[in-house]
Amino acid sequence: MTPMANIAILILTLLFHQSYSYKPVVLIHGIMTGSGSMEMIKRRIEEKHPGTIVYNVNRFESWSSLETMWHQVLEIGLDVANISSKHPDGINLIGYSQGGLLARGIVETFSNVSVSTFISLSSPQAGQYGAGFLHVVFPGLVKESAYELFYSRVGQHTSVGNYWRDPYHQTLYESYSVYLPYINNHIMSAKSEDFKNNMLRLKRLVLIGGPDDQVITPWQSSQFGYYDANETVVEMRDQEIYLSDKIGLKTLDKSKRLHIVTVPGVNHFSWHMNVSIVDDYLLPYLD
Repeated sequence: MTPMANIAILILTLLFHQSYSYKPVVLIHGIMTGSGSMEMIKRRIEEKHPGTIVYNVNRFESWSSLETMWHQVLEIGLDVANISSKHPDGINLIGYSQGGLLARGIVETFSNVSVSTFISLSSPQAGQYGAGFLHVVFPGLVKESAYELFYSRVGQHTSVGNYWRDPYHQTLYESYSVYLPYINNHIMSAKSEDFKNNMLRLKRLVLIGGPDDQVITPWQSSQFGYYDANETVVEMRDQEIYLSDKIGLKTLDKSKRLHIVTVPGVNHFSWHMNVSIVDDYLLPYLD
């Protein structure tokens, strides 16, 4: 075989590999945990999708996960941007629990991060109002009075305070919350257009949650549903964020890029530890 033929075969092999290899995956852990909690997902992806590069973020672990959401978004976002720059064909992003809300903040904020698929795994995308979650971090607090802490300058120095959304104190939420109402474009800012445009760059948005979660409250928040002023759940497609296409959810939905996945029988602390969840609901969306 001639040298030119060998070169041609090598080029074709490289092109084939690039065309059919899986995109790198970035994993972002939840609150009060760390990268170790995401190792099962990492190993399973590597086993089932051989050759996949998996980056397991080890920043803001344990108590550091309570640092403000914007601080974490900007710091982890720089790491993700650096990873993305090495993979011009795009990356896939999976965030669990609070990590999913951080991941969305990164998607919306960093125009230089190219995410193909973003999977939000049981994350409080529309906010949180539940004792089950509170007791993980603040055992003495009850949801009815938690607003007194979270809707204050001190409370906004905690990640949980940044997405605590008390349906009975909407005005205080809008006055004090520095993160969730802004990335949801509930309160418009100079960055609002960028937030939406960056979301619309996604090829696929996957929102996973379930009725037996027992921590994310309401559980529909994992799919942008939330309480109205009477604590009645309003599903995503009847929410203002969807109807007015605040961050592009409606556009993603109409273009079949939004995937709503509801899985019963899964407790919040099992999503990232359950092999069946990875096999049935994560792997099929990783291109």
